[in-house]
Amino acid sequence: MISLENIELKAAHSNARFPMVRGSFQYDEQFTQETELGQEYLQISPECSDCPDAKKENQEESRGFVLRIDTEKLLEEHPEGENWNRYFLRFRTDPEEHYYGCGETFSEFDLKGQRVRVWVAEHQNIAKNDEKLDRWEQEGHPPEEKLEFSRCESYYVQPTFVAALSGTPISDLTGAASEAVSEADSDAAETCTGAKPKCWYLHIDTTGFTVFDFTEPGWIGVEMSEPAPVFIESAEGFPELSGKLAERLGTVPLPPEWTLDGIILGIQQGPVVIEEKLAKCRQHGIKVAGIWSQDWCGCRRTGFGYQVMWNWEADDGLYPDLREHILKWQQEGIRFLGYINPFMAIEKELYFEASRKGYCVKDKEGKDYLVTITTFPAAMIDLTNPDAYEWYKDVIKKNMIGIGMGGWMADFGEYLPTDAVLFDGSDPMLIHNDWPAIWAKLNREAIEECGKLGDVFFFTRAGFTDTIRYSTMMWNGDQHVDWSIDDGIASVIPATLSLAMSGYGIAHSDVGGYTTIRQMTRGKELFMRWAEMCVFSPMMRTHEGNQPTRSIQFDGDEEMLDHLAECVRRHLELKPYLQECLREEAECGVPVMRPLFYHYDEPEAYTESYEYLLGRDILVAPVIAKGARTREVYLPEDTWIHLPTGREYHGGHYTLEAPLGEPPVFRRNGT
Repeated sequence: MISLENIELKAAHSNARFPMVRGSFQYDEQFTQETELGQEYLQISPECSDCPDAKKENQEESRGFVLRIDTEKLLEEHPEGENWNRYFLRFRTDPEEHYYGCGETFSEFDLKGQRVRVWVAEHQNIAKNDEKLDRWEQEGHPPEEKLEFSRCESYYVQPTFVAALSGTPISDLTGAASEAVSEADSDAAETCTGAKPKCWYLHIDTTGFTVFDFTEPGWIGVEMSEPAPVFIESAEGFPELSGKLAERLGTVPLPPEWTLDGIILGIQQGPVVIEEKLAKCRQHGIKVAGIWSQDWCGCRRTGFGYQVMWNWEADDGLYPDLREHILKWQQEGIRFLGYINPFMAIEKELYFEASRKGYCVKDKEGKDYLVTITTFPAAMIDLTNPDAYEWYKDVIKKNMIGIGMGGWMADFGEYLPTDAVLFDGSDPMLIHNDWPAIWAKLNREAIEECGKLGDVFFFTRAGFTDTIRYSTMMWNGDQHVDWSIDDGIASVIPATLSLAMSGYGIAHSDVGGYTTIRQMTRGKELFMRWAEMCVFSPMMRTHEGNQPTRSIQFDGDEEMLDHLAECVRRHLELKPYLQECLREEAECGVPVMRPLFYHYDEPEAYTESYEYLLGRDILVAPVIAKGARTREVYLPEDTWIHLPTGREYHGGHYTLEAPLGEPPVFRRNGT
């Protein structure tokens, strides 16, 4: 546990510049006016009244500790503090602790030894991708090692982490914290100190640039861009800790029940193609819950591939009579899903209308700020403009919900430039992180105002703290269509688990991945292994990828269709179990997919990144290596039944047969 007795505090001014290229940022910080400060400038007290308005039922009880920087005292004694925009805190802690969360991390789950930036960005860095593919060409095979963590960015970040210590009770809070807790009621005191819990979280109530430094054993460093309150709370186990995080951050609502009634297939290029592929599904017994056509509003063909035309109305050429088709498919038990993001195609009338009304984010010359995404520029709706916000919400209500869509991908949110000019005068450096949460809020309100929550949903890839309150599901973004540990099939496991430990408990991935570039294309085995893994997730959904003709699709051959049919059948069998897991997340904040240490206090469980628990009773060890027909599995101490064979196993390490169609999956005995 953090020691609150000898906190180090420093303040400084940063001449920060974060220039953006295609959603990726360069982080240039130069510090001046650095001043060492004493602990007398900190206020540490039991938290009794700082919960969000929606979660105030239990405010009479102290829930933990809040640490605040005394800005009045600082400015009174340090007038130069008016120019400070960086605050550095350094805490002593146990050198054996592990750290998780900070949003979504793809290459590392345990963040011990890492320095983590909390800044929303495009995960698929172009320079990083080019380096990977250049090495692939030079070495004749994909690089096997992971990229340095410091070079990674993430769609979803959050100034929240969870700390855990295996096998040894965390020491009591000390110093000022002990004095503070003595003033709280006895139940709160027992919760915070007497029980000596083994896990705790730290959350900062800020939207600004933040850094967590876990590189020095026995210390945690925090860099903040504003003197925001720091909340610290502990628990005796991870389900309890998740519940406390849920009280602070909110939970995700139950998704529509129909999302569990089969697979959602990514199919594009219009109703004729959709009907052809649905006929194949019927022939092979594949239960389809939904059709997801991201090109419902048209397409553009670029050097990157087959991309969506960002004009948010049905394309009559590609999807004639779409409303009638949607009604027909719904009568057949198949929902239709679309796509939208906060940008607009500058060639189309919808953009012309938004531009005429002044609804776009501006540059410093007062022109619409055009951001290059992959190969083309686009304008961004200004979500700080109330009229623009309502106008865009109406686009969703009329053009998507209004024609019968059951859901959509609410993409992007990471691309707000730091040199933009916003309608309400907000500093882009302080609102940049919150942009995807505001975007999620707009989508959520559109559904609620139509009375469709529980029947219609959307899934997001970008996020920040309030995304948990507004989004209805996450997906892990645009993975490479390969076996790489930090960008391919394996990466979605630590990504999902880190989201879970940040408080967001419902996520899924594109079956087969998304990004095809240069020599990297999706093969049959990868798609089949990915489908096997997604059986054991809250939702199964495929994606054609950015270059559909170069990557194999779900109907590539008879074997793939039969394999997918079996995967969907298994997913359908899990429906009652998944419903209970989803209910537990919505009501208690307990994530659907959980790390092994969530229920097993064993040293190896705290470092295992590529196995997970689905709910309490199912352990999944996906096959994530090309050509592998066996899998090394670590089982925590319990009695496990291997689902493919029915054999009983106990805690330990095993090498198991894992042919296509039979990944190592176990259920706890007696459940």
